[in-house]
Amino acid sequence: MKPILGSIVALVTPMNEDGSIDYPAMRRLIDWHVEAGTACVGVVGTTGESPTVSMEENREIIRVAVEHAKGRVPILAGTGANSTAEAIELSRYAKEVGADCTLSVVPYYNKPSQEGIYQHFKAIAEAVDIPMMLYNVPGRTVADMAPETALRCAALPGVFGIKEATGNIERAAYLIKHAPQGFHVYSGDDGTAVALMLLGGHGNVSVTANVAPREMAELCRLALDGNAVEARKIHLKLLGLHKQLFCEPSPGPAKWALSRLGRCGATVRLPITPLTAAGQAGVGQAMNEAGLL
Repeated sequence: MKPILGSIVALVTPMNEDGSIDYPAMRRLIDWHVEAGTACVGVVGTTGESPTVSMEENREIIRVAVEHAKGRVPILAGTGANSTAEAIELSRYAKEVGADCTLSVVPYYNKPSQEGIYQHFKAIAEAVDIPMMLYNVPGRTVADMAPETALRCAALPGVFGIKEATGNIERAAYLIKHAPQGFHVYSGDDGTAVALMLLGGHGNVSVTANVAPREMAELCRLALDGNAVEARKIHLKLLGLHKQLFCEPSPGPAKWALSRLGRCGATVRLPITPLTAAGQAGVGQAMNEAGLL
């Protein structure tokens, strides 16, 4: 697989008012990201409401994304699960339909040990021949993959990188310093992404890119080039968005912002609820500050 560098959007899953998947809107979003310069489109991650889409819907979202992208942009398929067997099943399907790579989260809720985390990813890597990005987000999973475990996993077949979503720059720097050749470290936190890339990271798996794809693509390009001054300007312009898109549980704020842009509806599935009036005011202000409205 050609190395993925830059802005990777953690794409929302558009939904109709009845809660069904809005595939035409999803196709339009993919087109928008291709035009805006997004380096890779990630589907069915946390921002894509993976906890509340069915296995059948998870598969179909991946299939439709691959089919519509037609190789114009790589598709990063969310195939993570807290059941190793389920993660393997989804990864096999992603490979079957032509996804470029998978995003596999640390198992959540069942709180595995570091050895359990390693064995989970080892089982997936040995079962399915497809490039895999690890995903560490202890704020959601409770289980935190230690940097030493991540580096151990880096030696597994097909594992090409990690989405490090702790926002801990010291940890990111440690991973970057000790990563073996070919293992890429990506930010999973918009607020600290510039710092991670300036330290030698390879890109940003971004929620903000849903709403500001062109700006995020340019920010990543500048940061990867080492242009801290210009990257900082865009970062500060988007700073309000980085915060406000998490003012209430994600992806409610991002979907509302996209609805304001006329890109898709704001519908979310329970237990996520629609953005409140107070949330709408905050997100709207951040969009104005970013020059999006």
